[in-house]
Amino acid sequence: MANTKREKLFAESPPVPTEKWEEVITADLKGADYERKLVWKTAEGFSVRPYYRAENLEGIKFLGSQAGEFPYVRGTHAHNRWRVHQTVSVASPSMANAEALKILNAGVDSLGLCIASETFSAADLETLLAGIHLPAVELTFCGQKTPNVAELMLAKIEKDNIAKEEVRIAFCIDPLVKNLSAKGDFCSPNGENCFGRIVELINKAKEYKHIRIVTVTGQTFGNSGSTIVEELAFTLSAGHDYLVRLMDAGLTVDEAARKIRFSFSVSSNYFMEIAKFRAARMLWANIVKGYSPEKNCACKMLIHAETSRWNQTAYDPYVNMLRGTTEAMSATIAGVHSLEVMPFDASFEAPTEFSQRIARNVELLLKHESHFDQVVDPAGGSYYIETLTQSIAAEAWKLFLEVEGKGGYTEAYKAGFIVERIKASAALKDKNIATRRQILLGANQYPNFTEVAGKELTAEAVTRKQAEGNTLAPYRGAMAFEEMRLKVDRSGKEPKAFMLTCGNLGMARARSQFACNFFACAGIKVIDNTYFKSIEEGVKAALEAKAEIVVVCAADDDYAEAAPKVKELLGGKAILVVAGAPASAPELEAQGITNFINVKSNVLETLKFYLKEMGI
Repeated sequence: MANTKREKLFAESPPVPTEKWEEVITADLKGADYERKLVWKTAEGFSVRPYYRAENLEGIKFLGSQAGEFPYVRGTHAHNRWRVHQTVSVASPSMANAEALKILNAGVDSLGLCIASETFSAADLETLLAGIHLPAVELTFCGQKTPNVAELMLAKIEKDNIAKEEVRIAFCIDPLVKNLSAKGDFCSPNGENCFGRIVELINKAKEYKHIRIVTVTGQTFGNSGSTIVEELAFTLSAGHDYLVRLMDAGLTVDEAARKIRFSFSVSSNYFMEIAKFRAARMLWANIVKGYSPEKNCACKMLIHAETSRWNQTAYDPYVNMLRGTTEAMSATIAGVHSLEVMPFDASFEAPTEFSQRIARNVELLLKHESHFDQVVDPAGGSYYIETLTQSIAAEAWKLFLEVEGKGGYTEAYKAGFIVERIKASAALKDKNIATRRQILLGANQYPNFTEVAGKELTAEAVTRKQAEGNTLAPYRGAMAFEEMRLKVDRSGKEPKAFMLTCGNLGMARARSQFACNFFACAGIKVIDNTYFKSIEEGVKAALEAKAEIVVVCAADDDYAEAAPKVKELLGGKAILVVAGAPASAPELEAQGITNFINVKSNVLETLKFYLKEMGI
């Protein structure tokens, strides 16, 4: 009986071929261009279709492998138990120890220790790690003189006679990306001293299976404005450079690869980020495999991820909680080894206990309430994500080979190729933010109208530091808007924009809402109004409000008559702005009405112009 019902069900719902779907879509478009309307042109160099089907997976070679199997697209292990990472700044070893013990008892099992002192000693290390049971936690050291700290730590674990298989430590030693990108040069000419020290440390830690000496800090690229493909390709290229240098120094490919760790940022581009991590594991596995390692486990990529700093906002900062949550979902679904969620206030102050707890709890909720750690590669088999994985891998590999063709990461970097490429991508992102093609909620769209910057928000926090020479300077995409808004908040003035709504009620309200969002992005106080029965009534109310800007909000057909009348009644006592792009614009401009705002406006530059007109 059940089989009969099943057969009947499938008989009533026969499969629909792609051609039929396309016919329906074409008909619904009513002559509109399919490619322009429905195909997304990504910054990563490929197009995304409106839908995908099983046939789109034909020819993808990595399909069919399982988690824990080469090329590790689906994960390096047959589980998804990522580590919850949180970083503690170590200015005072005793205070850092107290903080570390507190967060270790609150769910953290991957502890980052950022050393602030150049004179950090063995005694300081003992104080810092007092009461911490090393086999129970993974440690990561970064900050000042990390190679020296590594020496101290290796000496300590040997002195304490900790079982080699129970030690899990990573050191953020990265002369290629961290030093070269920030300073434009190594710690020594051509990095001889740096790499010699790395080889010494690897040899000392050779018997420790879970110690990583090098960390390729790929988030440097993402937080400097790169695309996802660029972050992946340049990170892989730097990793390959390390691999070659270490083998040239006498290490085997197995010994070298097992001491390299990778760290990436994860942006709010949800599905693309899932695909990025899957593609990263596959590409790195194939790079290492090319050197014929003795065991495939040397091909496994150890990935740490941290949520993006680039898209955090200083205004309306609680939105950063939402960004961090979706970014954490991308990383954990993709199967990273460890993850740090940035506190929502990290962009403008030393994170508070509250913000750190919220950041930590994002991961704990994903584990203990959403059970993300109980599902391995849930994206596997998705037509869309499998295709994205293939597309990102193909573009990243193409760029990787281009870097290799220039002599490898170091030579390509010194030639300016990497910096120029990332700066071009960052400039495009900046333009898209200025014109609202890319939205940063709370900064360039839907700002909190009533928010005024508190004392904790400083000019330094919102001022972008320009990269000098052949270097990269991480920044936040919202900085240009925030710097402008902070000037208004600190100006001692309270500029006002008055919405003069008239004519067609529906269009007047729509235009008013658009204009309110527009001007509030600069911290200008907006005075919204439901509707004025006459222009005279509206202008009178605007003058009584002492508004510096009066925005006429009406239908396009109303502007030819309404705008000149408003201009006449204002008598130059306020800046007149027309909300929209009416066909009558040339006639209005001939009458001296030159200010228009619409969806095609460069919001940032337009707002700067009005602030300058008001003396701010």
